Amino acid sequence: MGGAHFRVWAPDRERMDVVLPERVEPLSPEPEGWFGGWVADVGPGDLYRLRTDDDVTLPDPASRSQPSGPHGPSEVVDPGAFPWTDGDWPGPVAERPVLYETHIGTFTPEGTWTAAIARLPALADLGVTLLELMPVAEFPGSFGWGYDGAALFAPYHGYGRPDDLRRFVDRAHALGMGVILDVVYNHFGPDGNYLAELAGPFVSAAHQTAWGAAINFDGPGSEHVRSFFRANVRHWVEEYHVDGFRLDATQDIHDTGEPHILADLTREARFAARGRRCVMLAENEPQEARLLRAAEDGGCGFDGVWNDDFHHSAMVALTGRREAYYTDFRGAAQELVSAAKRGFLYQGQWYSWQGQRRGTSTRGVRRDAFVHYLENHDQVANSASGARLVSTVGPGPLRAMTALLLVTPGMPMLFQGQEYGSTRPFTYFADHQGELAGIVRRGRAGALEEFPSLATPEIQAGLPDPSDPETFRRCVLDDSDPPGAPEWRRLHRDLIGLRRRDPVLRAADPELDGAVLADDALVLRWFDEHGDRLLILNLGPDLRLRSVPEPLLAPWRGARWTVLWSSESAAYGGRGTPPVETESDGWRLPGQAAVIMAPDGKEER
Repeated sequence: MGGAHFRVWAPDRERMDVVLPERVEPLSPEPEGWFGGWVADVGPGDLYRLRTDDDVTLPDPASRSQPSGPHGPSEVVDPGAFPWTDGDWPGPVAERPVLYETHIGTFTPEGTWTAAIARLPALADLGVTLLELMPVAEFPGSFGWGYDGAALFAPYHGYGRPDDLRRFVDRAHALGMGVILDVVYNHFGPDGNYLAELAGPFVSAAHQTAWGAAINFDGPGSEHVRSFFRANVRHWVEEYHVDGFRLDATQDIHDTGEPHILADLTREARFAARGRRCVMLAENEPQEARLLRAAEDGGCGFDGVWNDDFHHSAMVALTGRREAYYTDFRGAAQELVSAAKRGFLYQGQWYSWQGQRRGTSTRGVRRDAFVHYLENHDQVANSASGARLVSTVGPGPLRAMTALLLVTPGMPMLFQGQEYGSTRPFTYFADHQGELAGIVRRGRAGALEEFPSLATPEIQAGLPDPSDPETFRRCVLDDSDPPGAPEWRRLHRDLIGLRRRDPVLRAADPELDGAVLADDALVLRWFDEHGDRLLILNLGPDLRLRSVPEPLLAPWRGARWTVLWSSESAAYGGRGTPPVETESDGWRLPGQAAVIMAPDGKEER
């Protein structure tokens, strides 16, 4: 057996040792608070701990594996032993990507990487090109969302071994799908993170987040903190071949210096990818478009940012509910047109829910930089029962809105099970114990109280307990299809196929315009040399328009519009689509439906 090199930054300590089962090896002090050294006769599978100068033993905060959880011993791993087969993988497709968000613990009944691998061919067949995994870094307990990560270099032990994650990524690449990780670089979890015990400078003295103290990216000692997170990005890209990241709550990643740590991380990830395409996405509640601009233009170089505005407007349109953060949305046709054309709906206007202006201009930003969704982990869970849209919204409107999601220029994202109409709920769950469990339970209930309908004693009393194992089990996708699953799958597959293969709809940043036809009806028009396309969405009742003074509905001379696709096709469980435009009757827009129209002949422009 050879050995392993150990190195740890512990500026608050005077001595550090590596504690092995039958011996203790001291690490040598190095400049600026580092300790390091070569330890002989150590190899893969060996367990160890670190010991401080006050004889406290603790796991390695940067270990590659925590086989019994964040409080247990760390494990030596050989990151170069896995037999990768993706040497020719160029990275995820750049044009018209389709994202799929999943939580590995609930994606299959087994909740493991191995079980998830068996589901990958179906996602590839659907047309998914990029898997977005909720956080997989080691966290405490036997279940959780992962946003309270403790050991940021170790894959969560409950999902399987580190090589199982590698096998998952390798198989996804073989099927033509990329894999990005949701990472939490804005705060540390409250249980199991030992970084601050070795190095107090990891915690910011100047900035706070909604979850406690922020991470120190701009104070004393921050150069080593920044190095730690750059190394974490390289770790996942180099050792697990992941194709990028979605950074959680970037508004709480505080840095007053230049370059901003977010720009640092995007540059580091792309450097580590060594020519493979690397996708960087961000969640950013205040909607700062600078994240999407190139670093040389004062931005951070992200490829995309989650767009809650699209979701909120679509939800109000589908449900009619305008509580809490839905207050400033009407679900009007104009909002949906504007989201398709411009991304953020709030670009500096007054936002009454927050009592301040919100958002920044998206001028010059590509439309496909906005990640759009009807469901994601947060939005499904922000309800009393975590109900999915298929359980709360009629099938007609939901099919129609799915068309808007999947064929417009934004980057669409589906949430696990959405593609086949899963009715399994998704609520918040975290396996905390004792006082912390009570704090989390009360905090979750308090957060939902911003919705007046969820603040009533009756609803509050029935909220699922995040620490109850049954709360977690109810969220697990099962192996049996719900009613209508084939029709929902066909709908999603066909729309993604149009998005990827139609000569007009496949344009990444097309010439696009839109107009309101009625309170609940809109038209979007793609202009293209191959022949224009119309998307007509009507969430109201059947609409009869004998004459329409809207030029976007006018075909070019010599052509007439014909239905290319309809959400009311019998193949999707619909009721059929009568002729949409006739010479004698004008336009007849089916209610609670969407149609895509194409010219029937040669157009003269």
